[in-house]
Amino acid sequence: MNQEVKRLAAAVNAAREICVFTGAGISCPSGIPDFRSADGLYNSEGMGRYTPEEIISHSFFVAHPDLFYEFYKSKMMYPDAKPNDAHLVWAELERAGKRVSVVTQNIDGLHTDAGSTEIYELHGSVRRNHCTHCRAFYDGDFVYRADGVPRCPKCGGLIKPDVVLYEEGLDGDVITGAVNAIGRAELMVVIGTSLAVYPAASFLGAFAGSTVALINLSSTPYDRRADIVLHEDAAAVARDLREACIFPA
Repeated sequence: MNQEVKRLAAAVNAAREICVFTGAGISCPSGIPDFRSADGLYNSEGMGRYTPEEIISHSFFVAHPDLFYEFYKSKMMYPDAKPNDAHLVWAELERAGKRVSVVTQNIDGLHTDAGSTEIYELHGSVRRNHCTHCRAFYDGDFVYRADGVPRCPKCGGLIKPDVVLYEEGLDGDVITGAVNAIGRAELMVVIGTSLAVYPAASFLGAFAGSTVALINLSSTPYDRRADIVLHEDAAAVARDLREACIFPA
């Protein structure tokens, strides 16, 4: 176990309130590709002449729901994925008595599956879907199993994922909750994000606590400002952290 992990464990043990800020890299060990790596979503094939960025825009969803859903179901929904140790350890600390909030850029719902209870999903979730006409709710399984474009059985309206697409703004209540959680934390742990997506990355400016730890395979613009930096696999760090942490009774 390296010294940076030991320093992180000491910071976790000392903190009463922890905020975990996560990006796509935390879910890679669960089999979900990230966005910007060589094998990531943005480097995958789109649909013919359309790029992935074009396809996951609001205007494309409205104009071409068939192509949108063909791409969305195959590239952005992973119904069989399970939380890995990097998700689980924070839920374990919460159950042991720490106040742990999670601010995530991810839409996969794995923090919920892991057992965390205070979660702010900045970009929405594939688990929540609503009819664009009558607002009826449908879960992710309904959308994933739908033949082609999912339609509302009640009114026939087009169903839209509660995922923030390009050209759409973030939810104001979620932003408020996330910024408040970051602002009250003593320890901020950033996992699996390049911190290149705005406005989400800018929310770190609300942190007023004592320690920032950053866990990411590659370097980020925030490295020089972090107190602890680990360029390692998030799940491997979590396993070491679990061994080193003192879990409150």
